[in-house]
Amino acid sequence: MVNSRFSVAIHILSLIATTSDKSQLTSDFIAGSVNTNPVVVRRMIGVLKKAGLLTSQPGIAGYDLLVEPKDLTLLAIYHAIDGPEQLFAIHDEPNPACTVGQKIQHTLEGVYTSIWNAMEEQLQAQTLQDVLDQLRLN
Repeated sequence: MVNSRFSVAIHILSLIATTSDKSQLTSDFIAGSVNTNPVVVRRMIGVLKKAGLLTSQPGIAGYDLLVEPKDLTLLAIYHAIDGPEQLFAIHDEPNPACTVGQKIQHTLEGVYTSIWNAMEEQLQAQTLQDVLDQLRLN
């Protein structure tokens, strides 16, 4: 099953960045945009606050970004939400008597490391501002 936490985090941050009336930004309002439960939003906001990306005032609705969208890389968001440290898992204990089974784990480790590095490069090259710019084009 694909984890959607990264997409939800980007959605929340984009909504906060584009909403001028910060008092609208309640967990219910954000949950309506994400189409999820407000509890999920509150948990994600807690994670983003802990990572130093958001701030809020006790007893006052609304959130503010602590990092400018142009300076907030998608990789930083990915790390903030504790994205998985691997994209693909390698199956355990392939048959050592099989010529493929003997080498498949080591071979796939190299392939997957290359893919992971390329993903991190791309996430580092993209910012929240890039996402916001694309949202405005549509």
